[in-house]
Amino acid sequence: MAEAQSIPVGSTTAGAIAVAAESTVATRMSAPPSFEVADFPVPHGREEEWRFTPLERLRGLHDGTAVATGGVKVDVQAPEGVTVETVGRDDARLGRAGTPVDRIAAQAYSAFEQAGVITVPKDTVLTEPVRIAVHGEGGTAFAHQVVELGAFAEAVVVIDHTGDAVLAANVDYLLGDGAKLTVVSVQDWDDKAVHAAQHNALIGRDASFKSVVVTFGGDVVRLHPRVTYAGTGGEAELFGLYFTDAGQHQEHRLLVDHNVPHCKSNVVYKGALQGDDAHAVWIGDVLIEARAEGTDTYEMNRNLVLTDGARVDSVPNLEIETGEIVGAGHASATGRFDDEQLFYLMARGIPADEARRLVVRGFFAELVQQIGVPDIEERLIARIETELEATV
Repeated sequence: MAEAQSIPVGSTTAGAIAVAAESTVATRMSAPPSFEVADFPVPHGREEEWRFTPLERLRGLHDGTAVATGGVKVDVQAPEGVTVETVGRDDARLGRAGTPVDRIAAQAYSAFEQAGVITVPKDTVLTEPVRIAVHGEGGTAFAHQVVELGAFAEAVVVIDHTGDAVLAANVDYLLGDGAKLTVVSVQDWDDKAVHAAQHNALIGRDASFKSVVVTFGGDVVRLHPRVTYAGTGGEAELFGLYFTDAGQHQEHRLLVDHNVPHCKSNVVYKGALQGDDAHAVWIGDVLIEARAEGTDTYEMNRNLVLTDGARVDSVPNLEIETGEIVGAGHASATGRFDDEQLFYLMARGIPADEARRLVVRGFFAELVQQIGVPDIEERLIARIETELEATV
């Protein structure tokens, strides 16, 4: 499966590299970022940011007809020293990491009643992860979650989504100077669930942020991770793994905004698809602003199509407004099994079905290893095996 900046196989792909004063990211949005729902027009599917999304399956999240009925239960398990709060809408930490960029995110921000805030004090190094279990109990919910790390704190946070719900949410990550945060967000919903969320990370000076997004379940999942930097020397790693089954729509839209000098980012998302009308969408936007000299960035998306009837739309975009950078690049590739890999394995006596499973396991292995939480890794490996038994 060769890497390229365009995808000729079974996909709609566009890559853009521009050196310009006008922001590509801004021109692709139908409205500027805002906390007010009224500032966003109701999407009709012709807009750039909505053209791949099945609006009719969003259960009214996009047009204001969805009404909150309290459809999720949230349980937080945190090690000693971590502060867990439930706060009102007037808390100053809400919205600091980023502003909603589409109507669903603005609706989620306007409609939640209380938000969860998890704080890891400065200089605190956690030896156990913070676990946030979000379980759908039917109905519709709007939510807001903040995770804040003080200067030089270190933590791993696991957000686990299960059950059935229609959920729109904003999740904010605030990293103090020198802090290190790893977030694992697992979307393991039941078949009929709908989940739309914007993830905002604001990275302090010399801080490190790692995001691992894992998407398996749900009817429609649309996630929008976004990264900005509050000081020089920040690093962001955004990893993603998704397995799209028949009829599912899984959409991941990323933006890394290099808005200060001497920061790094690395994006790697991989997906496998199987079954009729399985649809995966990956949009990767990286903006290097004029003042962000010394930036080092790379983004990559790979997709493995296991059966006929599946569709991938992969769109990497890179805009560079300064020539004073360390490096910048992007790649996207979509294809079927590598015949040479299969031949190599089968020539050594491995049956064809098992050889195919080994190829898929190897395809996902580097991302599973990024999780760093053994019980989550084991669970995801088991889930991948279950998916493969259905087709491969």
